[in-house]
Amino acid sequence: MSPVEIGLVMILAMLALMVIRMPIFLSMALVGAVGYVTLVGAPPLLNYLKGSLSSLFVSYDLSVVPLFLLMGNFAARAGISQELFATCNAWVGHRRGGLAISTILGCAGFGAICGSSLATASAMSRFALPEMRRHGYSNALSAGTLAAGGTLGILIPPSVVLIIYAILTEQNVVKLFLAATVPGLIAVVGFIIAIMVYVRLFPASAGPLRERLPLRERLQALKKVGHVVAIFGIVLGGIYGGLFTPTEGAAVGAVITGLVAVLFGGLRWRGLVDASLETAAATAMICAIVFGADLFNVALALTRVPTHMAEWISAAGIAPYAILIVIIVIYLILGCVMDSLSMILLTVPIIFPAVMALDFGLLPEQQALWFGILTLIVVELGMITPPVGLNLFIISMLARDIPHRDIFAGIVPFLCSEAVRVVLVAAFPTLSYWLVGAVMG
Repeated sequence: MSPVEIGLVMILAMLALMVIRMPIFLSMALVGAVGYVTLVGAPPLLNYLKGSLSSLFVSYDLSVVPLFLLMGNFAARAGISQELFATCNAWVGHRRGGLAISTILGCAGFGAICGSSLATASAMSRFALPEMRRHGYSNALSAGTLAAGGTLGILIPPSVVLIIYAILTEQNVVKLFLAATVPGLIAVVGFIIAIMVYVRLFPASAGPLRERLPLRERLQALKKVGHVVAIFGIVLGGIYGGLFTPTEGAAVGAVITGLVAVLFGGLRWRGLVDASLETAAATAMICAIVFGADLFNVALALTRVPTHMAEWISAAGIAPYAILIVIIVIYLILGCVMDSLSMILLTVPIIFPAVMALDFGLLPEQQALWFGILTLIVVELGMITPPVGLNLFIISMLARDIPHRDIFAGIVPFLCSEAVRVVLVAAFPTLSYWLVGAVMG
């Protein structure tokens, strides 16, 4: 077989292994190793592994990941997600669908510290779901809101997935964080509009209206999240202002969030150990996936499949947006069966060169930032797409008494909102890089 044919067989074999439920990192690593040996032999593979393992896992760029994960674990134990929900509820809870809107705003706030979609959905579900159901909210609206709100965890900066994308494509992490800000805010507004439209069409889904709290009580509620605003401001303000590198900012954020958890959240030694163990486990999982993807992509690069794909697309004369639509559909399908990190690691090294070969009328850096944000949006859209979107699965596991049909029905308005956002960001790329130019020039 030619190298290109070997590359295509590798891709099909890896997908087949994933279908039979082999762990994703093992599927990529096994196929990558076999492909590498087939192409150049076993000694070069062993030589590559000898150097790549150490260089990959001592990478300074990757060191930011466990620090942001630790920051998120401290935030969960500090009760930050619950305080954010309570504060938002104090301000908008009296409106029709106010608890659902509070959940979306709380997810956005917690995502600004956590950086994980599944963790955001899980943390907010523990108290927001019982609260919504206690006030008469329908299962569909409650479950759909939490599944959609969880997607804000990886789009609102800081985002672990964006960091991985930056490493894979050699982009500036700070610029990617800035690029994600406007689309992230559009997502929050879009979800709120979706809730408002839904409860207007189905008034019984949001339970009875509540009385509006006095201004004094609402202002007091704001005081409870002052430390959240401070953490967000110090970490991202320091990174955007050039005071910290992303790794330094994550370290500062982890320390401050840990102190908040100790002083206000009742974090003790046992909680500290649990947070550290969870961070270590999540980091090990990410490193395993990164290693598997690295081995697979290096072997695939030897086949020159990504290069040939980019050359073929460039010479075919196909409209760039037609190619983009195909890529979006691929991500939607993959999002139903894979987590966001695995999708990014698996597809970006293959698809990114092809996208950069297309002419969208943008500068190379602008195009890279725009594609990164668009990819992230579509990946998250796939994770709330029925029937097997991973965020839907998380909600189903946390609320076993809610039928799947209710979860699927509840996510529909948010899918419509996300579809509109995909069209907006695809049609107006400036939404993803305007803030970068405004802040960094």
